[in-house]
Amino acid sequence: MELIYEKCGDYLIPNLFPNREPEGELRKFGLMRRQYLKEHRSGIYSGLLLTGKLKEHLLAVQEQAEQRFDVLVEQMAAAEGVTEQLKAADQMLWVRKMNGIRARAEEVVREELIYCL
Repeated sequence: MELIYEKCGDYLIPNLFPNREPEGELRKFGLMRRQYLKEHRSGIYSGLLLTGKLKEHLLAVQEQAEQRFDVLVEQMAAAEGVTEQLKAADQMLWVRKMNGIRARAEEVVREELIYCL
């Protein structure tokens, strides 16, 4: 490992740069995971933060959660007969059913991926 030093008076001080964080924006599930780790699993949170792998972990969990959420919504909608024909016939019924499906799918994702280790 090669270190670069900067002279400050009579002392040489190493220039330490943290690892670059991965590109990506934290959205709903990533932010929920970060809050959970921070409040309930502070040791894991601190370890990930100190090693520079926190954002990488959060982005991975977020990606898994979003994929699982989309699959669950699609499967539940198909099982309950919530289709485009229903949307065209009765929009308010379609909205009510989809809101319920999305709420249940989000609850499953939170229990399976966000609030677990």
